[in-house]
Amino acid sequence: MIRSMHVIIAIGIIFSFCSSNARADGDAAKGKRVFNKCKSCHELTKKKNKIGPHLVGIIGRKAGSVEGFKYSPAMKNANIVWDEKTINAYIINPKKFVPGNKMTLPPIKKEDQRKDLIEYIKAEQKK
Repeated sequence: MIRSMHVIIAIGIIFSFCSSNARADGDAAKGKRVFNKCKSCHELTKKKNKIGPHLVGIIGRKAGSVEGFKYSPAMKNANIVWDEKTINAYIINPKKFVPGNKMTLPPIKKEDQRKDLIEYIKAEQKK
């Protein structure tokens, strides 16, 4: 009885570990839906600034560098190059990551939504 309980617990631990790692990357289709929160201020497929700068080619780009967009001094002077890690940290809490920046969107707190959004951004950048 005790041995079988240990086996059941071990299987449960292995299953939960595997299922959490199965989604290491996001889902671009779901990320497109998450981007609906962003699209009133940001353009992802056209080099057109809105309330926020366009996000075309954001991965690998220095923060505060889109020509023609009026950044806050905080963002202009941020020593950040956008990649998956920095985008993730920024959208968790934009005001904390770059204090003094102008972005007003509430943080995206759910990890799976952030992963999905980043995957969507990466997919659009490859087009």
